[in-house]
Amino acid sequence: MDTSSMRKRKEPGNGCMDHSVDSQTTEAQPVKATVLKKDVGLVSGICLIVGTMIGSGIFISPKAVLLYSGAVGPCLLVWTACGVLATLGALCYAELGTMITKSGGEYSYLMEAFGSIIAYIYSWTTVMVLKPSSFAIICLSLAEYASTPFYPGCSPPVVVTKCLSVAAILLIVTVNCLSVKLANYVQNVLTAAKLLIVVVIVGAGIVLLAQGNTETLSNTFEGSSTSVGAIGLAFYNGLWAYDGWNQLNFITEELKDPYRNLPLAILIGIPLVSVCYVLVNVAYFTVMTSTELLNSPAVAVTFADRVLYPMSWVVPLFVVFSTFGSAHGSCFTAGRVTYVAGREGHMVKILSYISLKHYTPSPALIFNGILAIFYIIPSDINTLINYFSFAQWVFYGLTALALIVMRFTRKDLHRPVKVPIFIAGLMVLVSSYLVLAPIIDKPEKEYLYCIVFIFSGLILYYPFVHRKFGWTRKVMGPITMHLQLLMEVVPPEKTD
Repeated sequence: MDTSSMRKRKEPGNGCMDHSVDSQTTEAQPVKATVLKKDVGLVSGICLIVGTMIGSGIFISPKAVLLYSGAVGPCLLVWTACGVLATLGALCYAELGTMITKSGGEYSYLMEAFGSIIAYIYSWTTVMVLKPSSFAIICLSLAEYASTPFYPGCSPPVVVTKCLSVAAILLIVTVNCLSVKLANYVQNVLTAAKLLIVVVIVGAGIVLLAQGNTETLSNTFEGSSTSVGAIGLAFYNGLWAYDGWNQLNFITEELKDPYRNLPLAILIGIPLVSVCYVLVNVAYFTVMTSTELLNSPAVAVTFADRVLYPMSWVVPLFVVFSTFGSAHGSCFTAGRVTYVAGREGHMVKILSYISLKHYTPSPALIFNGILAIFYIIPSDINTLINYFSFAQWVFYGLTALALIVMRFTRKDLHRPVKVPIFIAGLMVLVSSYLVLAPIIDKPEKEYLYCIVFIFSGLILYYPFVHRKFGWTRKVMGPITMHLQLLMEVVPPEKTD
């Protein structure tokens, strides 16, 4: 926990572990600052946004929006409106990210606007539950899609999917620990793969439209839902599919020229995803009726069987690539939240340390991976995700509110990007609705358990963060030192 004592212990060992390096050679070589490097450019930033947002949902089960909207026309309108809302929310994040150029996303903005306690509650919930459980569920989906072809006619055994998902987690964490450039390259390739399959599906849909397959698209508003609650649930599911539009804000410190590339990546990436979602749905409706789409276990596979046969096997393969890319992007950004929270003293200090060899936040990445593996063990992780999902929208709303608050409390901050304040107000209202809608629609005691867990983090906040009792340093000091020696990591250097 005590960074200064760790530095003193490292100095006799040439600044790190037991490296047998000649001192003259060390002096002759230029010394790099031990910080995360700015290795993420505009293209990698766009790929991170697009690659994380487009997972498996649009290929496997884009049916929830259709189910609650009731007809094709309202369904397409909801997908479009959700894309607009996601873009507006991301514009708020563009202002915050260029005003406060720290990694960590919402954590850094909540810290600046509301202080330590709100930021700690966010880091506690996100680091311990939201990020690792999301990582776990994506890897479980990946494992299920990858193993299904080997078990025709039946579902893959649970032990197989869980072992495959653990293997995927270990592989993704290893890639992210080895190199930021390697992680960017993998993300770029996987994003290109998923955009390729989107182009194939959309292209096939355009051909079918030209051939006159417009029956499902003729009476698009027939049977549409008039229930405000149902339309609200359609928006809830649509916006969940767009989740990930804030990914670039988690790595602002690693972004080249963030004042230019952050807003530009947002303005390119999110509209691109919106166009993909709408056009892919249109392509589906050229082949399937609304009833067939709702009954299909894997919509893209059904589409491929009817349109791309005998090359239909390509779609499930690319769905695996797409899911892997989403899991990879989730891991990449999750490590940065943990890293920044550790750096600010809201998590144990070892989580803020950086690899000497690779310049990656490897302790934070490994910690996130370990938690994700633990979340894979229980069978009801989907239930966990559903009950904690409302917490994510609480923090989205608080972040939009932080933008409004800092317009009055931090007028001195430079704002290269400045959005109209009503956009932030709209995001607060939308977030409030999405928090309250599922609770009002179906109130359950599990929501109360989630709230209790979120605020239970304050029990640790008082002794470890607020008071910083001496005994906590005595306990954590030796643990931190041994983990530091084991992983060959050091505290980040201040470059300001």
